[in-house]
Amino acid sequence: MLHRLLTTRAQAAGCQKSSIKAAAMQHWSKWLCPGRRSLQNLYKQAWFPMGDLLAGDFTTSPQKNRGSIVHIGGHNTRGSSMHCQPCQPCRQFNNNEAAFLSISEPLCTNKTQKMSIVTAAAASNGSRGLGGLGRKKSGSKSKVHWVCENCGESYSQWWGECKNCKEMNTLKQFTEHLSTAGKGGGAAARAVEHLGAGSVMNVVQSKSDGEPNSQKAGGRAWLANVGGGPQRLSDIAKGRSQLHWRLPLPGETGREFSRVLGGGLVPGSLILVGGDPGVGKSTLLLQVAGLIAEGSETHSPGPVLYVSGEESVEQISSRADRLNIRSHDLFLFSATDLELVLEAIREVGPKAVILDSIQTVYLAEATGSAGSVSQVRECATAMLRAAKQTGIPIFLVGHVTKSGDIAGPKILEHVVDVVLYMEGERLQSHRLLRVVKNRYGSTDEVGVFSMVEGGMEAVASPSELFLSARDADTKNGAAAAVAVTMEGSRPILLEVQALCSSVGQQPGRRTANGVDGQRLSLLLAVLMKQASLKLGNQDVFINVVGGLQLREPAADVAIAVAICSSYLEKPVDRNMAFIGEIGLGGELRLVGNMERRLAEAFKLGFKSCVVPKLSVKTLKGSLSESLVTIPCSDIKEVIKHLFL
Repeated sequence: MLHRLLTTRAQAAGCQKSSIKAAAMQHWSKWLCPGRRSLQNLYKQAWFPMGDLLAGDFTTSPQKNRGSIVHIGGHNTRGSSMHCQPCQPCRQFNNNEAAFLSISEPLCTNKTQKMSIVTAAAASNGSRGLGGLGRKKSGSKSKVHWVCENCGESYSQWWGECKNCKEMNTLKQFTEHLSTAGKGGGAAARAVEHLGAGSVMNVVQSKSDGEPNSQKAGGRAWLANVGGGPQRLSDIAKGRSQLHWRLPLPGETGREFSRVLGGGLVPGSLILVGGDPGVGKSTLLLQVAGLIAEGSETHSPGPVLYVSGEESVEQISSRADRLNIRSHDLFLFSATDLELVLEAIREVGPKAVILDSIQTVYLAEATGSAGSVSQVRECATAMLRAAKQTGIPIFLVGHVTKSGDIAGPKILEHVVDVVLYMEGERLQSHRLLRVVKNRYGSTDEVGVFSMVEGGMEAVASPSELFLSARDADTKNGAAAAVAVTMEGSRPILLEVQALCSSVGQQPGRRTANGVDGQRLSLLLAVLMKQASLKLGNQDVFINVVGGLQLREPAADVAIAVAICSSYLEKPVDRNMAFIGEIGLGGELRLVGNMERRLAEAFKLGFKSCVVPKLSVKTLKGSLSESLVTIPCSDIKEVIKHLFL
């Protein structure tokens, strides 16, 4: 190949065949490594024609020249590594024209081995004379995952059934290209690297102000070493007031939303809001954006950025007009490219950001389409870094799967600080905002809102809302009982209805709406075993009025009383409430917050309440004498007191 090319060029220049080597030295002298004495040394150490070493003409592209000149016995080697390692004198040539491949002398034990090493080195990228043998492998690597399209769980191999959601044939192959991760921690890190540090919360400082990051981090660290090392908890909390640190929201709706979050918005927090389509996520967050932009008594008004990947700015403006939002500092932006969103955050400098939704945005450097596992992970990580670096609270709207879980990988719920879930029946006016995860408050809080023409309104007394239908005169009120439950720190009274219907075949059906089916089966087994009720040939239907979900065991007594009332066809006193958990032996177990439960029942006009006998000792007698407590030790005593 090039050996014949050199011969042709030398003869054309008037050189004899014996002077080919001299012509080659004159022709290639400008490409030689300064750290090597002469081309003669290279020719002798290689033990084969120089044309095989200098395989291919040089071009102006450094990548195409890589490996075209081989330096034997170089200064920079890594054992048996075949990576391009130019010696120090060659670096300026490497950056301009060609790359030099260093091979250490101890690698070569005989002529055959040395020739194979040098031949493989000379045949790397840009070498055409050796037929591509021994090409250097590209730096891109890939890793295969099997991801469940239903719940987002990831596995290293294929399984017929997802072990997380128990669905069959839902695992899809996903290839992750590791080369996209880069030195800076992935596409998410590169997307936010130009985002400046914020002034709202000095959690993260710039590299010029704080301590430098660890050299071992390789540039992947994005939280600066603030304060020069570990700090005392007392020193960090000194001079900081939790009351003024959080960002409160004005109005009834704002206060209800703040109570769910634990007292207000935490600067730099990342909040994920999920829920079924049409439940009111976008409506509530648009109202929250308007409240933040208007300001409060303790915080001045400020800009808020509302980004939508599903609606145009005209559609959002129409919805804001319907909700009577007129804030001058509310900025609307319709985009799906997350880098444009981050650029808008840098330009506007908002007090809060709302992204609707995380499944519609994408990063150009991340693999997959918008909404895929890799895109959701990288976009969520980018927004997390943006929130921590700027101190801006960011809301993310998340889609849900058919099973009700938030769509995307499970890491989406891990990286965020707060996970809120809005639930409610489509035909019902009320909505519940539950806390699934909260790093800055309790996970037991629940916000109750009502969907009206002007948007979401906070419900001051949820119990009155759910018991409003009890005031009407109903002829068939035999199978209903009121349970006093706790939703977070708020007591709520709910009505439980039951219907028992005899069938000719066994066993009967068990249908529960608002109650866990396994919990219903347990209570029916206790009633048949401990109370001797023959419910085996009965169809039992349970319904919680208002479409709410009863998750607390304190409603066990009310469910059992409603079933007994329907089976025995005897009504329950409408002014009586029920509190207590039922054990497998039929005993009534103590539940917490008894005084708050009884106070709520008394405020709503109930005259008596069935409670576990053990709770009488814990009551301090602060309740009015108008509310009569009926202590019972087991479910048989309750049935005897009410129906026998």
